[in-house]
Amino acid sequence: MKKFIPLLFLALPLPAFCDITHSISSSVKLESLSAATSADKIGSSYSISGNNVTTVDSNSAATIGGFGTTSSGIPSISFPSASQATSGEAFSYSTSYLEGDQTSGSAPTVGTVGNFSDLTSTSAGSVGTAAVSLDNHTMTLTGGTGTGVVLTGQFVTDLTVD
Repeated sequence: MKKFIPLLFLALPLPAFCDITHSISSSVKLESLSAATSADKIGSSYSISGNNVTTVDSNSAATIGGFGTTSSGIPSISFPSASQATSGEAFSYSTSYLEGDQTSGSAPTVGTVGNFSDLTSTSAGSVGTAAVSLDNHTMTLTGGTGTGVVLTGQFVTDLTVD
């Protein structure tokens, strides 16, 4: 019987030591956007296609045309003249050209329209009467008369049991 006493101690339940963590956090943020300008320069493109046509440039040389020297980011372009190769037969001819944006010599200025096809310019935001407040996890976010204002409120509750 005395031999079973150590086994009896192993069978007894032991207290569990566990960690419980609880946290509550609140945050508010008032952000006023800054001035910004974004410009995308569009490049030049040229395409030509045809069937049963003869193309000739201004020097009477058979050519398909294309880009020449570039000035301020815009290439010169030569277009060939086209004629039906065999009279009476079906033919097709197509050419297209998109002139790209001129390369600017200076950075764009906020509020001005530059020489780019895709230009976005925004002025700086102003807070005006926008306001945020946080009191005992009660948030108040007021947009007010501000422009370019971003208001963010966040309430987080965490519970961890190990």
